[in-house]
Amino acid sequence: MAVRTVLTYPDPILKQVCAPARQGEVDELVADLVDTMRSFDHCVGLAAPQIGIASRVAVIDVSDHPHAKDPHGLIVLVNPKITAVSEGSKVSREGCLSLPDLTANVRRPRKATIDTGTGEIEVRSFEARCVLHEIDHLDGILFLDRVASITDDLFRRQNYRD
Repeated sequence: MAVRTVLTYPDPILKQVCAPARQGEVDELVADLVDTMRSFDHCVGLAAPQIGIASRVAVIDVSDHPHAKDPHGLIVLVNPKITAVSEGSKVSREGCLSLPDLTANVRRPRKATIDTGTGEIEVRSFEARCVLHEIDHLDGILFLDRVASITDDLFRRQNYRD
């Protein structure tokens, strides 16, 4: 429906725990999240607080990403709950539209089961990382909060433009 402005840190809404989504607000919010996410090259997920709405809604689509293996396509999370995570974890680089100048090494589970609000899905690998990153946004957690060492694991984003 509309491409919205993405808030950047230190906007206080990014550190708030979001309220449960109400059914009447979800359709338009999801449409705006999808439109905004798809307006950015290489963006694979976006959460409602990133566009200024403190509601537990997020969207993820890793379908076109080279690291995605057997993706689910567009995943819509409405009041999601993590119901299980794997014991194994992996450290990989993450970025975020709300922290546009930084990337960081973040440890996350390799697999997770999520109650999306309309059913349960199991996500793995890169898709699991992205889903868990977006759920963190709904809990007021940024990837910076998951960095083991600011000195060793935080990096300025590379700019490949001429």
